[in-house]
Amino acid sequence: MEDRKTLGTTYDPKEFEKRLYDKWMEMGVFTPKVNKEKKPYTIVMPPPNITGKLHMGHALDLTLQDMIIRYKRMQGFEALWLPGEDHASIATEVRVENELLKQGIVKKEIGREAFLEKVWEWSDEYRERIREQIKKMGSSCDFTREAFTMDENLSKAVRTVFVKLYDEGLIYRGNRMTNWCPKCTTALSNAEIEYKESEGSLWHFKYPLTDGSGYITIATTRPETMLGDTAVAVNPDDDRYKALVGKTLMLPLMDKQIPIVADSYVDVEFGTGCVKITPAHDPNDYLVGERHNLPSVNVLDDHGRINSNGGKYAGLDRYEARKLIVKDMEALGLLESIKPHLHNLSTHDRCGTAIEPLISKQWYVKMEPLAIPALEAVRNKDTKFVPERFEKTYFNWMENIEDWCISRQLWWGHRIPVWYCDACGDTIASIDTPHSCPKCGSEKLREEEDVLDTWFSSALWPFSTLGWPDKTEDLEYFYPTSTLVTGYDIIFFWVARMVFSGLYNMKETPFDTVFIHGIVRDSEGRKMSKSLGNGVDPLETIDEFGADALRFMLVSGNAPGNDIRFYPERVEAARNFANKIWNASRFVLMNLDGELLEKYKESRSYSLADRWILSRLNSLVSDVTANLDRFELGVALQKVYDFLWNELCDWYIELIKPVFYNGTDEEKGTSFNVIRNVLIAGLKLLHPVMPFITEEIYSHLSEDATIVTAAWPQSDETLVDLATERNMNAVIEAIRSIRNLRQEMNVPSSRKSKLSILPQEGMGEAFVMATDYLKKLAFADEVELVTAEPDGKNNVAVVTGDARIFIPLLDLIDRDKEIERLKKEEEKLMKEIVRVTSKLTNEKFISKAPQSVIDEEKEKGAKYEAMIQSVRDRIESLS
Repeated sequence: MEDRKTLGTTYDPKEFEKRLYDKWMEMGVFTPKVNKEKKPYTIVMPPPNITGKLHMGHALDLTLQDMIIRYKRMQGFEALWLPGEDHASIATEVRVENELLKQGIVKKEIGREAFLEKVWEWSDEYRERIREQIKKMGSSCDFTREAFTMDENLSKAVRTVFVKLYDEGLIYRGNRMTNWCPKCTTALSNAEIEYKESEGSLWHFKYPLTDGSGYITIATTRPETMLGDTAVAVNPDDDRYKALVGKTLMLPLMDKQIPIVADSYVDVEFGTGCVKITPAHDPNDYLVGERHNLPSVNVLDDHGRINSNGGKYAGLDRYEARKLIVKDMEALGLLESIKPHLHNLSTHDRCGTAIEPLISKQWYVKMEPLAIPALEAVRNKDTKFVPERFEKTYFNWMENIEDWCISRQLWWGHRIPVWYCDACGDTIASIDTPHSCPKCGSEKLREEEDVLDTWFSSALWPFSTLGWPDKTEDLEYFYPTSTLVTGYDIIFFWVARMVFSGLYNMKETPFDTVFIHGIVRDSEGRKMSKSLGNGVDPLETIDEFGADALRFMLVSGNAPGNDIRFYPERVEAARNFANKIWNASRFVLMNLDGELLEKYKESRSYSLADRWILSRLNSLVSDVTANLDRFELGVALQKVYDFLWNELCDWYIELIKPVFYNGTDEEKGTSFNVIRNVLIAGLKLLHPVMPFITEEIYSHLSEDATIVTAAWPQSDETLVDLATERNMNAVIEAIRSIRNLRQEMNVPSSRKSKLSILPQEGMGEAFVMATDYLKKLAFADEVELVTAEPDGKNNVAVVTGDARIFIPLLDLIDRDKEIERLKKEEEKLMKEIVRVTSKLTNEKFISKAPQSVIDEEKEKGAKYEAMIQSVRDRIESLS
């Protein structure tokens, strides 16, 4: 161990983080084997899009997954964390198209093949960037199994699922009302729509009756769609309009007659009670049109411009046409009013463009047969949500699910595996490219131009990444996966689709637990965004503070499902914590003696401090393990932090320093083994969150090759000693109180003083055993136990829950000031007594609180009463 004792004088993460990650990769410790002797534990990484660099949300996602997988690996599982990237069809195509435009290259001009070559170049570059960023975070994922949604085996999985669904009648092509993005010129599913509250207008237009008897007024938020109106609807029970049903109106600007129809869809109370019906441009109007056999007139092209059906407005952008239409209606005297109107605008979540509902021919998946078993799986707890409340989001989406539009009018992505026979008109869905029509034998086959929605391929991620549709060893061993870690914002996008895809293709759920986390907000609670300029680059934070500090900050205070706030000062505090552990470990390493460690490794001649720290450690191991099993990662980290900072560094190391310097060989050897074993166990508990610093220190303390595969600590219940903990806590409280008192009274530590301790019943032995600690840490030259308050008015009293301690300091300080200090103490204790009394006389508290909590409050009350009496006695004696 001699050559391992040197730990750098200062904590410098830049010096070892990359070196250690490279060492882990070289050792292959992140690559599990198919080992039937051990249980597998699998997490598939939500694949980042290849559209840019990782942001703070990714950093959180990676940290939480890594914390779980490192914990499970140390518990002895064959732990697989499978990484990968998503081709992000629409987002990537838009990014690459814009980059090419900057170079003067137009996508449509260079053609599909050349454009796809450019996207593959982009893909290779950005996948490498993402890979390096994932590594910088310290992520212990298995890059030998890395996947990409456009890999050949994943493409094969996509084609296999499409053909299977098609052959079973669950995929169909049809003309339906579709969400259309005029900017990206593609259809979208409902999940890709973002609703933004928008200030718009409500225009009231008059439509004249063709018999000249007057007009009726309709209201619209989209005047341009009136060019495609094919009726006006009224409610059949609306007495105002019953006589008009069946009559016709003249559609202004188009000189076309349209009927007045009766339909219960119309709300009598809303607006004028008359609704313009545009079947080609509104989902509800589409249904009304079907019920009344109305024609459907599309007046917009793919780019949101008025088409040839729009008469003189043809060629105008939809918003330019809107202005002109309103102007023309006003000129005709048919604009009745314009009122401000706040409404939810449907926008494309990728580019922010207002979507247009259009009738178009698209490919759809029939969702009801797939949704039913997926709902049952969550209801039966085959898949559990943590926290459980997010089941509601899942159920709400799945219970109201509509058929899924899966075709996209793009070039980048999985091309729909369908061919059309020009000779006989047959449609062929095939995994492999057909060379002739199976129906008529013609070789004149035309491949479908559209690609699949990105989520179609990522829905297969848990099993396609493990080799499906081939029956691989990995698939058999690592599937179903164990835990999915993801944000609440993609429960319906991705989680729901993986569940029904897993059940449909694999006949079992893809994971047993979905661990939901929130999003990272800025320190003011705002969502991080480019527009606000409040995003924080995780890589810059790592460069400044180290990956461990960033990871610590992201887990600290993190509760499942809750958003977290990013505070730079908390990253700095995490770095300070790392520094504290580093310095404490250096002190331990510099003082350990290999010979004494070996000679006394079986010694159980523990001091009070030894028994206390061993008891605290073993209680901690039980608590932290239970917290991690419940995914209470933030709670687990807080407990480890409190133990390492307060109990180990601030107290235990200070308590055993006299032994280190002046103890017998046996005392030293015993304490050396205790501190080494406790520090190793503490590093193991901290490792899942702070992998780098724990590895670097561990390599100097242990002969193991790495902490990554070291065994998770087991709690030894025989070492949990609550009586010792109580005794040591009493001593620590006494030392802390004495030090605080001396500081308040400005007594220097060099001025040693006698301590006369009047213990509470049963606490005498604790103070006798702690004499050396009191001398060293409470600056005492003599410690005595007394049965009554000592004589002499020069004594100052310290009152704790377990003792009254008298110190002859009044020769050195002002008596009046001491009385003043005691009166402040009395006031403080009085407030605590009032608080406890108020709780214990509150019926709500008594009826709802567990008995253990009520007893605890009663115990506190009794303790405060005893303490305040001691303080009052002391004030009286001084006065």
